[in-house]
Amino acid sequence: MMLNYEVLIRTMNTPNPNAYKFVTNGPFKESGKATFNSKLEGDGIRLIEDIFDLEDVLQIHLFENVMTVTFKEGSELDEGVKKVTAVIQTRLPIHDPKFLLPGEKEVKKRKENLSPELQQIEEILDRTIRPGLQADGGDLEVISYEENLLTISYEGACGTCPSSMYGTLDAIQSILRHEYSP
Repeated sequence: MMLNYEVLIRTMNTPNPNAYKFVTNGPFKESGKATFNSKLEGDGIRLIEDIFDLEDVLQIHLFENVMTVTFKEGSELDEGVKKVTAVIQTRLPIHDPKFLLPGEKEVKKRKENLSPELQQIEEILDRTIRPGLQADGGDLEVISYEENLLTISYEGACGTCPSSMYGTLDAIQSILRHEYSP
């Protein structure tokens, strides 16, 4: 795939002091989202492999035209942002945003067959919590809901953000206590 326009990149801080968000005028992932914690997980996706070849990259999260890169604690962030920007500039024009990760089709099917309780929880999170997390370069995934206990996993900038364990988690609990009715 070749883009026939100039790649424009805007970098933004996130609430996570070690994560930066890169917003482009072209998609990183057309459908769904993807989080990579190593070069091996991005095997065959040159854009991901090349970013992990940079020093101090801890995680990459993709969602539509947004990439969030989390750097290791103590990294030289300004230099890291410049290097990631250069990789995006050269690799996005040849990147295929239609890629699917192993098992991604099964995840979509699983979400279509959720219990009524999980469907309601997902709808509440989609409406109230996810837009803010995605604006900050992160997201969350619902892992399970059993015996009135919801298990989630933070993604992207939220995965290592100090505020996700307190402020965001408190907000999720408060909203679900107020809006969810099994």
